[in-house]
Amino acid sequence: MKPFAVIGAGPMGLCSVRNLVKHGIPCTAFEIHSDVGGLWDIDSPTSTMYKSAHLISSKRMTEFAEFPMSDEVALFPHHSEMRDYFRAYAQKFDLYRHYEFETEVLHCERVGEDWHITTRHKGEEQTRVFGGLLIANGTLHHPNMPTLPGEFAGELLHSSDYRDASVFEGKRVLLVGCGNSGADIAVDAVHRAASVDISLRRGYYFLPKFIGGKATDALGGKIKLPRFIQQRISARISKLMLGTPEQYGLPKPDYKMFESHPVINSLILHHIGHGDIRVCKDLSEVEGHKVTFTDGSSAEYDMILMATGYKLHYPFIDRAHLNWHEFAPRMYLNVFHPEYDNLFLMGMVEAAGLGWEGRNRQAEMVALYIKQLAGGAASAGRLKQVKRAEAGNRADGGMQYLKLERMAYYVHKDSYLKALAGHTRDLLKDCPVADTDDFSANPAVATR
Repeated sequence: MKPFAVIGAGPMGLCSVRNLVKHGIPCTAFEIHSDVGGLWDIDSPTSTMYKSAHLISSKRMTEFAEFPMSDEVALFPHHSEMRDYFRAYAQKFDLYRHYEFETEVLHCERVGEDWHITTRHKGEEQTRVFGGLLIANGTLHHPNMPTLPGEFAGELLHSSDYRDASVFEGKRVLLVGCGNSGADIAVDAVHRAASVDISLRRGYYFLPKFIGGKATDALGGKIKLPRFIQQRISARISKLMLGTPEQYGLPKPDYKMFESHPVINSLILHHIGHGDIRVCKDLSEVEGHKVTFTDGSSAEYDMILMATGYKLHYPFIDRAHLNWHEFAPRMYLNVFHPEYDNLFLMGMVEAAGLGWEGRNRQAEMVALYIKQLAGGAASAGRLKQVKRAEAGNRADGGMQYLKLERMAYYVHKDSYLKALAGHTRDLLKDCPVADTDDFSANPAVATR
């Protein structure tokens, strides 16, 4: 079997390599930085991490099942603890040997059934041939930067540029948007800025990180409730614990809980309630330092920080290869290309509570499919037919997600995990694959 290429050394890239070698599939992985960790290594050139960032889900609901985080790690770990965790994971499963670090993937071209991948390392380019390609370069590194309605004379940043609260010192700050990063950054700004305003055009649901001293995301229990009941219970918990967004002067959400991602941050509500953060409407005009909002109010600012999220970004491969429709590639379960049997978009999936283990299960299913397809197993043939017939099926569980770019690859956790489990069982039952932990890898064939 020709080796498969993996792009990225974040958690998704790491568990992709882990599962390939676990099932005896030779692979070579590429990482632009000098070590593993991806987004969680603040020193990586592609990281959008900031110094105060912590995991928004609890460690027990997020960790890899075969590699639990130590008891000494905080319940909601700091990004540096996550970086160390992923490095330890790579060491535990001997993944470093499969990586070429400080190596940028420049281009992936399909030639016949193979992938010709051009990389650059220390200024030297080379192209090699691989039997397949797993893209795991992450979803949160290319900023979505909307155009302002006018020219701003102050500092204009995106949340991807933010690292430390010192940038706010003594400044009149306007944040645009309120995802989880935006809420974190607003709270950081309170302690350094002269003033902090936040502009929103739609409402958000908020959830606390703790209820009764326990992580909120760990309170679901073992009983799998129907989707609409989960939504109602979570919405009621939010209202009981924090009140409604409208009580803080925030817009009322015009959708149900989880149809957009909730903000797991109650500190921003604390500061809004204390007057430390002023809530503003959407922007209508920007001129010099003056910003006018849609309700006619206005204020002057020294800095605007756009907390407006990220776009999917795969600059090294033509979109035509990704079956791209509107905001995102259209893949079966967000991972399987309908026609190509050796191209996989790893980790292009988001869901409340999916965690790294959910992504690991995705990687296991992909590795099994590659193995069984090479062996001619009937189970791989069945999955091949399904992925072609149901390319648009991402297992959203009937959720009416907002028609936004950042929601284009969201799934319903229970529906998604059920689909993964079904295919994995079928692949294993048809032709069981032992956990050989065979870490052998064949070198790719150089063409120039």
